[in-house]
Amino acid sequence: MNIPEYDLTGKVAFVTGAGRGIGKGIAQVLAEAGADVVINALTPQYVEGLAADIGKATGRRVVPLVADVTKPDEVERAVARILGEFGSLHILVNNLGDAIRKPLVQLTDEELRTVLDLNFTATVLCSRAVGPHMLARRSGKVINITSFAAAKGTPNLTIYAAAKAALVGFTRALALEWAPYGIQVNGIGPGMFPDPVTVGEAGYRQRVEDAKLTVPLKREGRLREVGLLALYLASAASDYMTGQTLYLDGGLTL
Repeated sequence: MNIPEYDLTGKVAFVTGAGRGIGKGIAQVLAEAGADVVINALTPQYVEGLAADIGKATGRRVVPLVADVTKPDEVERAVARILGEFGSLHILVNNLGDAIRKPLVQLTDEELRTVLDLNFTATVLCSRAVGPHMLARRSGKVINITSFAAAKGTPNLTIYAAAKAALVGFTRALALEWAPYGIQVNGIGPGMFPDPVTVGEAGYRQRVEDAKLTVPLKREGRLREVGLLALYLASAASDYMTGQTLYLDGGLTL
């Protein structure tokens, strides 16, 4: 069955933090839907092989881009490279993020800044850099990956939760700012989506067991499921939705 509203043929997507985990799942599905995809990571360790694998599996152009998107100058260079190479950029997925699980009083200044930069600053910088191009073209899709922690308090994750909650507010405000230009800005709040590459096989099995006890739907999320929701938000199917954050968490925020 072919549903044209979900076809991303001719579109270019930029996915930050895409070497592993949720970003990997998103990049895979967007390429399957026809998009050419630029996948970003801080180091080439995962992203180069992943780009080759996705490109081979989908027949799309998938380009690895190594850059620290928490730094303004590197973000500007990254976006300039994408526009120089592809000529356009239609979809921005601000996926980069990570947590440091510690009591607030034990967080160092460096750790505090790192958590804020990874989970909030990078999204602001990438959106600002991509904005002029999308505004001039009067179209575009921005997808901000937040977390169920934005809606549910979690001990020892105070700064992470605060940064992810800030993304929800940023998504609403930017959606209103860019709505007159035909740009949709939405968010996804994932729950438990472990990746064996990130946490190891033992860690993955433990998270699967934890999900059976803590998630109302009694299982962990699968990376492809986030990709499928991102496809909806990246495609014409969601043209009448903006400013929303959709929690894909098996019921955790309930």
